Amino acid sequence: MRVAMWSGPRSLSTAMMRSWGNRSDTIVTDEPLYAHYLRRTDADHPARNRILATYDADWRQVTRRLAGPAPGGHAVWYQKHMTHHVTDDVDLDWLDGLHNCFLIRTPAEVISSYVRVQGRPTLEDLGLPQQWRLFSHVAGTDAVPPVIDAADLLRDPPTVLAALCDAVGVAFSDRMLSWPPGRRATDGVWADHWYGDVERSTGFAAYRQRDVQVDRRFGDLLATADEIYARLAAHRLITVGT
Repeated sequence: MRVAMWSGPRSLSTAMMRSWGNRSDTIVTDEPLYAHYLRRTDADHPARNRILATYDADWRQVTRRLAGPAPGGHAVWYQKHMTHHVTDDVDLDWLDGLHNCFLIRTPAEVISSYVRVQGRPTLEDLGLPQQWRLFSHVAGTDAVPPVIDAADLLRDPPTVLAALCDAVGVAFSDRMLSWPPGRRATDGVWADHWYGDVERSTGFAAYRQRDVQVDRRFGDLLATADEIYARLAAHRLITVGT
């Protein structure tokens, strides 16, 4: 059982990885296409040289492994993927052997969080065009895949996670609702730069309604991002208390 979760940055993706990683039957893999993305785009990200020195940057070899047996013989292999790591040259046929799921978050919240860490983003940095490409491929070859909104997840983690588990065909475990703090051996070497909040966490934070104000410089970016987000949100697996 290979569960591939596709999200953009700053979308609770690492907390979701913690949730799945706390299951007794699951092994997790953290952003396995990151090195490919850095080599292909020459993007200037924190820990760039260390990432390239540590991980395989050949997407063909990486995806071949991701579509194969789970490491250590685990029953469930949870793969945390960033959509922007899938560049246009990456063939998508390997997705057909995975249970693909999509994690989305309101673009205003993503943008306001992203700029605090990595400066001025482009639409491609947010991963939304790539996420739509991936979603369209999966939906075009099989049933519409599960889409989870980060706000729904925070409003009611047990209900949303149970629905997600049912959608991919695994039993829900209440171990997914909390986890020990700290770093994991499965975390990428980029954890120093991105995972501070998650390392201090022991579960999903309580949902808080936020009035996020996006800088006027990002007005066009926000409008385009909102349009793609709305397309994906129309396919949410479950909607909680909006």
